[in-house]
Order: sequence, then C-alpha cells, then structure tokens
Amino acid sequence: MPYWFLGMTLAALLPFGGPGAGVLALLVFPAAAAFVTGLVPSVRLLESSLAKELLRGPAAALAPGPAGTWESRTRSGAWFTLHLFAGVVVSGLSLAVPPFAFVLVMAPMVDWDERLLGRWGRPGTWVEWAAPPAGVAGVAVLLVLIVAGGVLLARLAPRFLGPTAAERLAELEARAVRLAERNRLARELHDSVGHALSVVTLQAGAAGRVLDTDPEFAREALGAIEESARAALEDLDHVLGLLREDRSRPAPQPTLKDLGRVLEQTRLAGVRLDSEVDPQVEHVPAAVSREAYRIVQEGLTNALRHAGKVPVRLRLGVAGDRLEMEMSNPLGARGVGSGHGGGRGLGGIRERVTVLRGEMTAGPDGDRWRMHVSLPLGRVP
Repeated sequence: MPYWFLGMTLAALLPFGGPGAGVLALLVFPAAAAFVTGLVPSVRLLESSLAKELLRGPAAALAPGPAGTWESRTRSGAWFTLHLFAGVVVSGLSLAVPPFAFVLVMAPMVDWDERLLGRWGRPGTWVEWAAPPAGVAGVAVLLVLIVAGGVLLARLAPRFLGPTAAERLAELEARAVRLAERNRLARELHDSVGHALSVVTLQAGAAGRVLDTDPEFAREALGAIEESARAALEDLDHVLGLLREDRSRPAPQPTLKDLGRVLEQTRLAGVRLDSEVDPQVEHVPAAVSREAYRIVQEGLTNALRHAGKVPVRLRLGVAGDRLEMEMSNPLGARGVGSGHGGGRGLGGIRERVTVLRGEMTAGPDGDRWRMHVSLPLGRVP
C-alpha cells in the first residue's frame, strides 16, 4: 500500500491522465520503488532468512547475509519486487474469490439481488446447476495458484538470493585459504611434536635400560626428555593459539639458525649424527629457512622412527641460488615404513617442497635411505 500511495501521488503530477496514468500509478511506480528498496543490503538478509524458513525446499540451503556486490543487490531488488507483487496478487484473490464463490454456491437457494449477479442470477437460469460447481472450482483454482506460487518462489529464491559467481569464487578462495592454514598447522604439529615424542621415546627407553648401571647417562637422558617435552609444549601451545585465533602471544618460528637444538636433541637420543651445515644457510630467506628447518626436523624424525639408532649423515649448504639438502642413513633392521608414525612424514616434506617450488627425491639407495631436497632461494610464494 505505501508503494501504491506513492505511485498514485506521482501519477497525479503527470500532465496526462487516462489508462496510461493508471498503469503508472498501480504498476510501474510501485514496482520501481520496490526494486530500489531491494537494493538496500540488509533487505537481502531479511528476504533470504524468510525464504529459508518459510519456503523450504531448495530455498532451505540459502545462507542468509547482506548483499555485498551490486549484482547481488540487483538480484535482491528483483526478488523483493517479485515477492511483493506475488503477495499482492495472492492476497487480492484470497479476499475476492471466497466471497464470490460463496455467492455462487448459494445462488440456487438464495434469491440474490439482481444487481449482484445481473440477469444470470434470475431463477430458472444456469445459476441453478452451474453456479455451485463454478464457486467450488474457483476456490480450488485459488488453492492451486497459492501452492503453485509457493513452489515457484521456492525454486526461484536460490537464483535471486543465492550467492553470485563472484561470491562463490570468494567463498572458495576463503575456504582454500582455511584449508591451507589447517594443513600448515597440521604439518607444524606433526613435525615439531612428532620429533619431540620420538626423541622422548628413545631417551626414556635408553634411560630405563641403564638406570642402575649408568645413572649419569640416565640423568642426561632425562634432561634431554625435559628439554624436548618443553619445546613440544611450546609448539603445541602456539598451534592451539592459532586455532583459537589468539594473536596475543608471539609465534615461535624456528629457522635454520635454531638448527643446532634439533641436532643436539637427536644426538642425545643416541643417534650418531654426522652433520655438515654451511654457515651461509643462516642468511637464506626467512620463508625458505623456516620450511628447511622443519624438513630437516622431519627427516631426522623419520630416521629415528623407522630405522632406529643408526648413523645419520646430513649435508646442508647453499649452491648458487638454491639451498641443497641431503640426508641419508642405513635402512636399519626394521626396514622402511615399519614404524608406527602413520606415514605422513614424507608427505608433509613433499608439501613443503611443493609450496616453495623446489625438488625432492627420497627412497632406498642400495642399503641406505637417501633424501635430497633442493629449494630455490629467489622469489617464493
């Protein structure tokens, strides 16, 4: 009604009258005003919520939210106009058809004023046999129109109120970012905590075997367990803070400058580690340094987990514009892949190498397991 009042007010200002002014007053002006109203971002939120709750069907999958682009605003304006005028038609028919159907059904039994039914309402005419069925049919047609209108609106709602192509693309990009972040956190947790637990397991077993015969070694093993557990708790706390979106705590991001701690923990676990680290690795880009640190850590963890206390050889250096890493160890009595780590280590390393657009080879080489990683030091994503 407000839109009709507005339309009639504007039509009264026109210099011409007649049917054209009536169409403008009752249809064009109200439709234009309704469409402009639908451009308001919050209208989409309201309309999508109503469609989701009332229309059901395909509309139940709608995700209510304000319009963020002009395309979604235009769709919302078109939907609001369609919704409003469909409601006007259904409301008008619902008010007019039932009383008229009642008159037709009662026509054979009531002598209606001739002004109501005209000459067709006189006794002895078709009213006596055709009017009641016509009244019932009118009500039936009205019900069909109401149901069909609801079904049609339910099917059209996702097209008008659903996400646009740009919004779908933005949502997919946001989802990809979330998945990438979750995978990154999973790798961080697997590499840091997994390495610490491997060291703790070996040290605890060694300390238990020599507790009575070599208490000094047992004391050193317990100190290594304490240090490894503390580092694992710090990494775990960091990852949990990221999952809770707690940015108040500084994020520990170990790099190749901190590699000495991992190498020392590995040696304390009883592994004979022959390491050769080029001092230039401390000056590689931060992104490469962080990932290389985790790759070395996971490589050592795999050696501990799958081969046991076997000699490990590590070579890490800068060659031109690339960081070259090579790690090898005897296969050990347990063989490859016989540990209980779930087999995620090499997959995590490969993901890190892929992100940095590097190269990686890993596998048995005679009686040794060899892994070679080459990372570019130039521009990284």
